[in-house]
Amino acid sequence: MLDFAAARAGLASQPFSRLLGARLTEFGEGAATLELDIREELQQQNGYLHGGVLAYAADNALTFAAGTVLGPALLTAGFAIDYLRPAVGVTLRARAVVVQAGRSRATCRCDVYTVDTDGEPVLCAAAQGSARSKP
Repeated sequence: MLDFAAARAGLASQPFSRLLGARLTEFGEGAATLELDIREELQQQNGYLHGGVLAYAADNALTFAAGTVLGPALLTAGFAIDYLRPAVGVTLRARAVVVQAGRSRATCRCDVYTVDTDGEPVLCAAAQGSARSKP
């Protein structure tokens, strides 16, 4: 199985994750949390965090959560996201949990929050998806 250090190294090996400044803050026992700092270049024209950044965070958190039960050789099989409110704050946090896992596929849920300067989380998106072992 994959441990926290190996999971962090896996995230660091993704050029797009490095570009966004993503970091894995929790990993293990069917759950994973990914965070990134909200900055101006990640916003859309109205000053909210771009929906693509929220989708990235959900996708990666879902797949890392699945990796806690399936191991490192995974691909996202699919996911859906619902945007609940505009994302504003200082930190984006995506926390995913495994809801069902088999030998080669895991289904996960992910809540995506923004965190303000007071540390107060606000739910801004919810996602569900699955990851599968590489063929």
